[in-house]
Amino acid sequence: MSNITTHVLDTSRGKPAGGVAVVLLRRSPGGELIEIGRGETDGDGRLRTLLPPGEALQPAVYLLRFDTGSYFRRHGIEGFYPEVSVVFMVQDPEQHYHVPLLLSPFGYSTYRGS
Repeated sequence: MSNITTHVLDTSRGKPAGGVAVVLLRRSPGGELIEIGRGETDGDGRLRTLLPPGEALQPAVYLLRFDTGSYFRRHGIEGFYPEVSVVFMVQDPEQHYHVPLLLSPFGYSTYRGS
């Protein structure tokens, strides 16, 4: 399991959101966003392998980009947000950072999980 994980729950359907494409980016000291990982949530809405093997977590600003538009289209749902980006700060690279996303067609929320 990587030091950065996520879990997407579709609150409008009352189910985990499987099949959501997620990209992990890190902001460089110069401000450029660098892709360091990607994957898709499993049937339980979880993605545990965002940080590739051998990729060390660094103190930096990170961004998780969720392809919510494709997810909703697959389910025949018209949504308002084609993607959701969650920006967060890693200060201690030894910690685990779990960033869940609660999703509905017209809103979302996130928090630091455990």
